[in-house]
Amino acid sequence: MFVLSISSLKGGVGKTTVTLGIASAAWARGLRTLVVDLDPQADVSTGMDVQADNAASVADVLGSPKSETVRRAIVRSGWARGNNRVIDLMIGSPSSITFDGPHPSVRDIWRLEEGLAIVEEDYDLVLIDCPPSLNALTRTAWAASDRVAIVTEPGLFSVAAADRALRAIEEIRRGLSPRLQPMGIIVNRTRMQSVEHQFRVKELREMFGPLVLAPHLPERTSLQQAQGAAKPVHLWPGPSSEEMAEHFDRLMERIMRTGRLGHYAALGGREHREAAPRGGN
Repeated sequence: MFVLSISSLKGGVGKTTVTLGIASAAWARGLRTLVVDLDPQADVSTGMDVQADNAASVADVLGSPKSETVRRAIVRSGWARGNNRVIDLMIGSPSSITFDGPHPSVRDIWRLEEGLAIVEEDYDLVLIDCPPSLNALTRTAWAASDRVAIVTEPGLFSVAAADRALRAIEEIRRGLSPRLQPMGIIVNRTRMQSVEHQFRVKELREMFGPLVLAPHLPERTSLQQAQGAAKPVHLWPGPSSEEMAEHFDRLMERIMRTGRLGHYAALGGREHREAAPRGGN
C-alpha cells in the first residue's frame, strides 16, 4: 500500500481539486484506492458521492484508531456504482479540527498510521487530502505517508509556501519518519499566456529543479463542474475534461512508478480507460 499526502501550506490553490483529479486517475486505472479526507472542510467527501449514514469519520479514527472504528469510517464512493472498482473514502468531518493543535504529542501524530495499518491489505493506493496548514493534522498525515505532493499555483506567495512545505517535510523525515520524502510540486491553475505565470513557473523550476512535476495543470472549469456533480473527471464529457484527465493520467504514471505499483503499470491503464466510457451520467 503506497500512501501519498496531497498538501499545500496556502489555501485556495486547488489542493482538493487536485486530490479528486488524482483519485479519478486511480479509479480509471483500476487501482484499489482509499481517499482520506483529513481537511476539516471535508470537501473531498462531498466530491466523491458518498452515503455517510451511520458511518464514523476520520475524527473518530483519530480519537480511537481501532479496527471497528476505522472500518465504520470507510465507505464506498458513488464512483464505484455500476462497476467493480474499489474507490473508497475515509469520511471527513469538521470535528477533526479538534485534533489540529500546534503542539501534538508523538502518540497523537501516529494515530492515522495506526488506523491505516488495519486496512493495509485492502488497498494499493491511499491519498490523503491534508488541511492547508502545518499543524497536527498535516503532521499526522505526513507521518502516515511514503511521499508528499505539494500543490501550488504560479504566484509569489504560493511559491514561498511550497518552499516552506519542502523544508517541513525534511524536518518530519529527520525527526519522525525516515521513509518520508517529497513526491514533488504540482503547479495548478496555470495560465501560460500570462507573463506573470510564465515568470513564476520559471522561478519554481530554478528553485526546485526536477521536483517540479510535469505536466502543469491549466485552469479549467471542467474540474469544478465534475467536482460539483460528484463525478470523476474521467467520466465528465467534453474536450476540456479529456485534456485534464490526460494530465492526471500522467501524474498517476509518476505516482505508480514511485510507489512501484508494477502490476497496474504493466497494464498502462489502457484497458481500464477503454472500460470506462465517457459521459455525464
